[in-house]
Amino acid sequence: MSDVAILRREVEVTTVPYGEKMTLMPGQEVLVTQAMGASFTLNVMGNLVYLDGKDADAINREIILLPSDKIDVKPGDEINMDLIWAQLRTVYDPEIPVNIVDLGLIYDISTTLLENSNYHIGVQMTLTAPGCGMGPILVQDVEEKLKQFANIDKADVVLVFDPPWNSEMMTEEAKLELGLF
Repeated sequence: MSDVAILRREVEVTTVPYGEKMTLMPGQEVLVTQAMGASFTLNVMGNLVYLDGKDADAINREIILLPSDKIDVKPGDEINMDLIWAQLRTVYDPEIPVNIVDLGLIYDISTTLLENSNYHIGVQMTLTAPGCGMGPILVQDVEEKLKQFANIDKADVVLVFDPPWNSEMMTEEAKLELGLF
């Protein structure tokens, strides 16, 4: 996917792979290079930036709803792991057109009930390569997406590299999408 869009309003984006925040101004031309999950990758004058799906209207696209937006979860509700996995499937590395779950990057998810009847979610995940510059952006995206559920007060992601990631950890669908068959 590659198409040109003109920014309709001021919007904050994150540089790829450096993770720095910057503001783009209305009228700026951008090239939409990826629209996956709940985010967009834009090429702005030769530089890649990440645009959150909640800001899709800035590029004249429909705002992308997450599972947390579609299901009424209230504070104190029990954790629904199917919803957690669905929410994590909306997280994409801006450089790879496959979500982090199907890439096999999520190793473990733990839940801890807090005193207020909400939850602390702990995630162990890895990266496709230990030196991947997208690591901090992916970690932040996972934590922010999990905290969008009303029954999750805290989310922490720990990067682990044992066992090292390899392409065998990917789902069949992910391998097909990346042409590894």
